[in-house]
Amino acid sequence: MSEKKVFTESEIALAREFCRQDFYFFVRWMFYHNKNIEWQKNGHHDIMAKAMTDVYNKKITRLVINIAPRYGKTEMVIVMFSAWCFGLSPDSEFIHASYSAQLAGENSFNVRSIITHPEYQTIFPEVTLRADSKAKDHWKTTSGGVFYSTGTGGALTGYGAGKERERFGGCILLDDLHKSDEARSDIMRNNVIEWYANTLASRVNSKDTPIVLIMQRLHEQDLAGWLLEGGAGEKWEHINIPAINPDGTALWPLKHTIEKLREMEQANPYNFSGQYLQMPSPPDGGLFRPEQLKVMEILPAERIQWVRGWDLASSTNGDYTVGAKLGRLSDGRLIIGDIVRIKVNADERDAIIQNTAEFDGKMCKISLPQDPGQAGKTQVLYLTRSLQGYRVVSSAESGNKVTRAEPFAAQVNIGNVYMLRGVWNQALINEMRMFPNGKNDDQIDALSRCFEQLLTGGMGFKISNAALERASIRNRHRF
Repeated sequence: MSEKKVFTESEIALAREFCRQDFYFFVRWMFYHNKNIEWQKNGHHDIMAKAMTDVYNKKITRLVINIAPRYGKTEMVIVMFSAWCFGLSPDSEFIHASYSAQLAGENSFNVRSIITHPEYQTIFPEVTLRADSKAKDHWKTTSGGVFYSTGTGGALTGYGAGKERERFGGCILLDDLHKSDEARSDIMRNNVIEWYANTLASRVNSKDTPIVLIMQRLHEQDLAGWLLEGGAGEKWEHINIPAINPDGTALWPLKHTIEKLREMEQANPYNFSGQYLQMPSPPDGGLFRPEQLKVMEILPAERIQWVRGWDLASSTNGDYTVGAKLGRLSDGRLIIGDIVRIKVNADERDAIIQNTAEFDGKMCKISLPQDPGQAGKTQVLYLTRSLQGYRVVSSAESGNKVTRAEPFAAQVNIGNVYMLRGVWNQALINEMRMFPNGKNDDQIDALSRCFEQLLTGGMGFKISNAALERASIRNRHRF
């Protein structure tokens, strides 16, 4: 702990006046008086402070800030900002949420601690808490101000944020709504988005009540990604602050040197890319290294085992239905020969599966996924009957997507996988580069299925020259 500074009376009076006028000065002054240590200034703090000042002045009403954990975001954007706003507008109404109710409650308690601090009370004597406001997660000021905190998914019935007026009257402050170890789960991630869209976003008391989301990026389709792509039908201001500057230097050397950052990146590239670079996929390819794929212009006229693996979408609104064709040469090398990728209704999908089988020929094995339950069994039975005369196998998916993809990814990464040139190549490369944090993973799922089948149940055969020529022509001129 640093030695306590001594200020003259005139310095203190001037500082207190600055606190009322300048949010970032208030942060540094109160942080020092509350913890008896100096705030470690850095350029990214200026950026966040200016943005939050614009939020208070209602120049910004929808704001996403992406920044690494423990870079001062919660202290500044949640705790200090709320306290400063109460000082200027004691009747403000806040809703604060984080991924856990306990964490949100601790932030709420920290706001209270700032407000009840003697130095704060000297700066903002107008702000006092109601005597009956004892709850850690819900308290009020004597001027009618409210601070309510909750965890993701919590009930908000009866609570609202902001006032129906031109000047600031409160806002919604969101801090890391996704729990980092759950963000890869489609279900858990979508639960957060649905809670925001169906519950939280409606808790504003006026249309221009600000909403601020500050978080580390965890997935291409996390809440920040969804909002910035227009998922809520609104335009959001976006402040993106990676821990490594564009020139390769560290954003905050006092926190992490560039050497330490590179060490962290090497140790866990997936987490580092999202949490510290704000890119929810490592820039060098994630689990897959698609630059290791070798492109073929024409298939070799030799012994090839082919499998067409399918990944079936449950609807036409989200995922693609994908049929990937993977072959194995006699020396063990693999060839991605074709990708069918469609968003159609069930009848059109089934017709395309049958037409694709006819084109591939009866020597190409077909592998279908079987979803759990009776509906999955019925679907597989129907498709198998419609593919009578073809080599059809089916199996339930086992393990998560990453576990299923790892064996095939290993083959790609050592340069053992070739790809026949076709218009589908780039979409596959993009999906590989983003996996497992990308929006789509259907092509990877289908290829993983193919590879598993080649390893466990493939049967060798010699493909005819005519079939080779047809496949080559199809992939060069596909549309």
